[in-house]
Amino acid sequence: QVQLVESGGGLVQAGGSLRLSCAASGRTFSTYTMGWFRQAPGKEREFVARITWSGGITTYADSVKGRFTISRDNVKKMVYLQMNSVKSEDTAVYYCASRQQGAVDFGFWGQGTQVTVSS
Repeated sequence: QVQLVESGGGLVQAGGSLRLSCAASGRTFSTYTMGWFRQAPGKEREFVARITWSGGITTYADSVKGRFTISRDNVKKMVYLQMNSVKSEDTAVYYCASRQQGAVDFGFWGQGTQVTVSS
């Protein structure tokens, strides 16, 4: 079982930066793939980024590639999403999620943190 709590959301101007954090609990955190997803008003939830358990492989949605960076600290049980050069279309609720080794889907989710980009 993993519990996830996001923080760091808020209001940011277009072109600015924001760093989201996700605090995780659970003894096997270091074995999980971690991801960030987002859901904008009236839209379906979409994938943003993910990082393997070792941090060796990261994957990004095309819409954020080159602007966002996902990272993790297995000692602190934290996952981060550094958001640079934000755009109005990045406005959404951002969710942290974890996927157990061998699982297909992300099975544990946080409650989300709101990011609003003003133009």
